[in-house]
Amino acid sequence: MALTSRAGLLVVLAAVVVLFIPLGGATVGIVAAVIVVCIVADLVLAAPVRPLTITRSGAPSTRLGQPLPLQLRVANTSGRPLRALIRDAWPPSAGVTSDRHRVFIPPHESRALTTVLVPQRRGKRVADRVTVRSFGPLGVAARQRSRSVAGSVQVLPPFTSRRHLPERLVRLKEIEGMVAARGRGQGTEFDSLREYVPGDDVRSIDWRGTARRDSVVVRTWRPERDRRIIIAIDTGRTSAARIGDATRLDSAIDAALLLAALAGRASDRVDFLAYDITTRAAVDRADRDTALGSLVRAMTDLQPALVETDLTGLATELIRRLRGRRSLIVLFTGLDTVSVESGLVPALRALGRRHTVLIAAVGDPVVAAMATARGTAELVYGAAAAARVGAERRRSAELLRRRGAEVVDTAPERFAPAVADAYLSLKAAGRL
Repeated sequence: MALTSRAGLLVVLAAVVVLFIPLGGATVGIVAAVIVVCIVADLVLAAPVRPLTITRSGAPSTRLGQPLPLQLRVANTSGRPLRALIRDAWPPSAGVTSDRHRVFIPPHESRALTTVLVPQRRGKRVADRVTVRSFGPLGVAARQRSRSVAGSVQVLPPFTSRRHLPERLVRLKEIEGMVAARGRGQGTEFDSLREYVPGDDVRSIDWRGTARRDSVVVRTWRPERDRRIIIAIDTGRTSAARIGDATRLDSAIDAALLLAALAGRASDRVDFLAYDITTRAAVDRADRDTALGSLVRAMTDLQPALVETDLTGLATELIRRLRGRRSLIVLFTGLDTVSVESGLVPALRALGRRHTVLIAAVGDPVVAAMATARGTAELVYGAAAAARVGAERRRSAELLRRRGAEVVDTAPERFAPAVADAYLSLKAAGRL
């Protein structure tokens, strides 16, 4: 049972009657009886809540930050009209814009109520209870009951870097020789012969072809296809750090999706591994046509783990999965001095013998802005601390490059396209 504001107003009016209208000692009892009769009558005449049939419908998934309308269908199977306030409750991270609905449903009819979600976090969001408050005709009291109605939404990564894909696809076509900009590359697939022009590498001259012609010809090569790329994301404590409005893990996921989409168009095979002290998610031997979707599903529930990442264990797991086949390993992690010297450098010794390794780390624009701030003693001290952090990151990146790794370290707005560009550069150079 629930009392409404009308019940409170009725009590106030009754108090006025008792105080200002001298009707004798029985006044209080009469007024109280009237109030009780109104409440009981409303409860009796209100449509029963228990027989209601409530079902959910709507899309099972959406991308982070995108609105998703879901329908809640309420069927009144009783013989009384239903005047109700219905609350469709979801967790706060589901981002419900309005979860309360006022409805009037005649007997033996149904109504569809729309609840719009704008999710604020990735992962599975499960609906909470549906609460129905059925009012009587006087609007003084209501029957109330809550019940669980099955419903959930899978919130996928937003993939905001998708807008960079068309530009990278144009460059990919140029690299592969699918447009007029075809030129001599350093791939492993023979493409065609063409006449020598100044500036060509003399090692590309085809002497047999030259002997059959009146001019010198060179071999052109098509960049490698069907290469293997494994994307590894460090989900340890450093991935929980917030960079702008998102975590480092979110930035890594967005960049990884752009890289996977680009590699799929290049007919390269993409695998995925999320690791800290154990494997959190993995995609292995996915079909090229469904690889991107498989990665999206695997990344949806990923959350940072507040543990120190075992980079040696990560390297061991990568070697086990690669089974000796030469691959490009793209590792999304941090450039902290301690983790680089004690974890990444030893891991590179194991991985770099046979594989090409690309280390991708997202920088913090707040730290970069602090390094240029001046004006007060506090700002100067902050700038000194930021400059030290920047110098340590550059030193870590240089150490990794000396060990044979490629390194991408840039601000979040440039991070995803920079990783994609690094992949294209390696492909153009025949280093996959």
